[in-house]
Amino acid sequence: MRVLAVVHQDDAGPGVFAEAALERGSLELWHPGEELGPRLVEVDPDAVMVFGGAMNAHEEDRYPWLRREKAWLAGLLERRVPVLGVCLGSQLLAEAAGGHVRRAPQPEIGWYPVALEPVAAGDPLMAAMDTPFSSFQWHSYEAVPPSDAQALARSSICLQAYHLSGLPAWGIQFHAEVSPPTLEHWIRDYRSDADAVAMGLQPEAMLADSAPAIGAWNDLGRALCGRFLDAAAASRELHSGVM
Repeated sequence: MRVLAVVHQDDAGPGVFAEAALERGSLELWHPGEELGPRLVEVDPDAVMVFGGAMNAHEEDRYPWLRREKAWLAGLLERRVPVLGVCLGSQLLAEAAGGHVRRAPQPEIGWYPVALEPVAAGDPLMAAMDTPFSSFQWHSYEAVPPSDAQALARSSICLQAYHLSGLPAWGIQFHAEVSPPTLEHWIRDYRSDADAVAMGLQPEAMLADSAPAIGAWNDLGRALCGRFLDAAAASRELHSGVM
């Protein structure tokens, strides 16, 4: 299985999702801000995972490559290439599908409970998850997918997971991929995020909260990514006859 990870900045990579991908085949990274197109563009990968970043989905004047990436994502959807978007990736995917992105009622930075919607019981990615579950978040904007998308999970603030209707494409707002070193880096670097500063983030307290939680969170992330890749493989086989 050939998996492509779309990475928008060095400290927001595939994390523990890489482990699940490498167990099933190969993993290639694409940095859309640095390259005109992914090296796997001529032959679609078996699955694409799109990760987060400090930029926002609407900042196309500051980051012109966002336009290219959204158009490329729209093409993936047309060709039924399986996609999983995480945080910013979820927001870009929603826009590519015809939805939009807006500022959330308030930022979610830290650990927040998320509850599954009833329809999630039939979803290949979310059905195995407990509800509610504690999730690590770092975002100020939220995805609003097209109206026919299935809402799979929510926090008290915003939509947390969705499935695009009829397509092998999902978005999650929570950072199921984040590894312990990355989580610690984000927390210690919180001053680079004006919203984190404004909400009075206490880094040592958040690190203390994270220490007993991150192990189980990483287990959840690996399993979630594995289910996505299994669903991607099944979809590719069904629609193309090629793994």
